[in-house]
Amino acid sequence: MFKTIKFFEGLNGLRFIAAYLVVIHHAEQIRLKYGLFNLKQFTVFNNGGIAVTFFFVLSGFLITYLLLKEETKTGDISVRNFYIRRVLRIWPLYYLLVLIGTVLLPFILEFFNYNYQMPYTFGETIGYFVFFMPFVVNILYGTHLLDPLWSIGVEEIYYLMWAPLTKFFKKYFLQLIIAIFIIKVIIMAFSYLGYFNDVARQIIGLLKFEAMAIGAFGAYYIYYTEKPIESRWFFSNAIQFAVFSFLVSKFLLQSFLIEHIPQFTILFTTPIFSELLLMAAFCWIIISVSLNPKSFVKLNNKYLDYLGDISYGIYMYHMITIFAIVLFLKNFLNGLPNSVSTILFYIIVTFFVILISAISKSIFENKFLKLKKKFERV
Repeated sequence: MFKTIKFFEGLNGLRFIAAYLVVIHHAEQIRLKYGLFNLKQFTVFNNGGIAVTFFFVLSGFLITYLLLKEETKTGDISVRNFYIRRVLRIWPLYYLLVLIGTVLLPFILEFFNYNYQMPYTFGETIGYFVFFMPFVVNILYGTHLLDPLWSIGVEEIYYLMWAPLTKFFKKYFLQLIIAIFIIKVIIMAFSYLGYFNDVARQIIGLLKFEAMAIGAFGAYYIYYTEKPIESRWFFSNAIQFAVFSFLVSKFLLQSFLIEHIPQFTILFTTPIFSELLLMAAFCWIIISVSLNPKSFVKLNNKYLDYLGDISYGIYMYHMITIFAIVLFLKNFLNGLPNSVSTILFYIIVTFFVILISAISKSIFENKFLKLKKKFERV
């Protein structure tokens, strides 16, 4: 029933919302770091990591759906073409940001005698960036201007193994998904129980293969289901209300609820369980928003579609953009009333992040995306 989908309506809207949650998370983090009035104490401004988890689930969902579709249509999966498509989509902007963050930006800051201490040198980290292990840089050197790149490295590692595994285990694909999920959860459990050193625990926490496996399971389910989504009980109005209430509470009210109703700690902060529950909710909302005509949430409009289309750029450019805005406007913003400063700050940040991402998509990324179409088989 869902084997010929070319475009999942509403997912671009979800992409943009997730990307913007990352933007405001880092915006408040940078305002706090540089002594500006900030809203870091409010839950909604601390959801960057959760939003990135959504991206992992979404990636597992979309990539798996496309691979299943290719296998059905052509009888095989071209691992070579898959890798080329991923390279053309991910690498150009990724390596551009690496160049900006490790070479160009430090040069500009030094040239203008700005007192900013890079937490690492080019030589110390370039190997990690080149070989898609920026998450190691985050672990070793903490938060920095290329901080968002860590998730791109995780996805690239996943992509590297997922296409060949899908090709060679296509007869046992569901079992493969379940096995990857179970293995990762077992590793997480051993990590939580203290069986690994601190660096290993952090790496295990960052390699969100369980999130991608959950997304892959969602893709497998909708690809092979023969019934309309709205006819399934777990997409009924009652379940929709429960899932959306859970997500709204998680994104907006978590701190308040835990403080005033301690029982919510079980739902929101139980090790492993709470993470998996959130990932499952993300997979559910991906399916509901894109395929359920009775979904409470409708995100299919041209503005959100466009913003979602440039969301990769929004995610990649936002940290450096926010830093530049704070660098040039810190004294000015500090001289304004807190409410005015915050509103103006977000207007400026939103405008420039979207502008830079739109320009990048138009004059840089699209050149590679046009080449990518030559290697599409479905």
